[in-house]
Amino acid sequence: MQQQDPVLSARPLGFQWETIDPFLFCVHHDDAYPAGNEQLGPASSLAGRDIGQDFAGVDGWRMYHGDVVPGFPQHPHRGFETVTVVRRGLIDHSDSLGATARFGRGDTQWLTAGAGIVHSEMFPLVERDAGNPLELFQIWLNLPRASKFAAPYFSMLWRETTPVRVETDAQGRSTEITVIAGDLADTRAPAPPPDSWAARGDSDVAIWSITMAPGARWTLPAASAGTNRTLYFYRGAGLTVAGRKAAARTGLRLRPEAAVELVNGDSPGELLLLQGRPIGEPVVQHGPFVMNTRDEIAQAFADYRRTGFGGWPWSSDGPAHARGEGRFAIHADGRRETRVG
Repeated sequence: MQQQDPVLSARPLGFQWETIDPFLFCVHHDDAYPAGNEQLGPASSLAGRDIGQDFAGVDGWRMYHGDVVPGFPQHPHRGFETVTVVRRGLIDHSDSLGATARFGRGDTQWLTAGAGIVHSEMFPLVERDAGNPLELFQIWLNLPRASKFAAPYFSMLWRETTPVRVETDAQGRSTEITVIAGDLADTRAPAPPPDSWAARGDSDVAIWSITMAPGARWTLPAASAGTNRTLYFYRGAGLTVAGRKAAARTGLRLRPEAAVELVNGDSPGELLLLQGRPIGEPVVQHGPFVMNTRDEIAQAFADYRRTGFGGWPWSSDGPAHARGEGRFAIHADGRRETRVG
């Protein structure tokens, strides 16, 4: 009997990466921001940029929808979750629940929009005498019909409590897997929000950030049959996946029930794995709202116009914290978490 190819398809990566149910969206933001000014924006001219819609990547960085500080000022969501994995740099978060945070440098924010939330994500350039590189993944995970109107939920997965599993091959070359969601062998991921699709025991959701040393070998273990599984190879000199060569910036859809040997090329390789059992419901999306029907989308716009999803309690559309503020989170109930570094 001929063995089936573990690689179902391979496609080049654009700015927005192609995703499969239960995921809706994935973008890898990688901006080489310059030194910051007194307002925590870039200490460089903004001339020639489309301020408010700056996605061009001039000089290696973008203002996005920000006009002073780069980032995404207040905007609403309903019907899904945002998972923001920050590898380098900092994000200042504020939302309509009254929660606020500064996080980054290995932290993940997991936000259940549910019935509706408004939030801002600003990128403060805190270093005045050096560059402010920012690298993050913004991932949208869908919610099933039963959870579309769940109460919004803000949570932080701090770097210090997010496990990193290190696998070493026969030649002593290492592969590091940051386990954000979905257990890996006996390495347990942090708990996702309670109404997340990932919180269901049979969802098989995994979000793993993988770094391979030059020449490293590691076998990605099999997942459950019926799971959708995509491996994004976004940085490196080449990767062999189950004997198939893949260039950097390739997304590979994998057969879930197959263990897949990965052999890295001659420079450090960086990958992201997204997997999960599909929700299998209709997806109707309009901008920041993801529901099951067009009528529900119309209702989302009507509800947002009427209620503002709780309103915006901040004095600015894109609040940024003080330059010297460290990593912290203040939850809607007033509980404060503080981290060092």
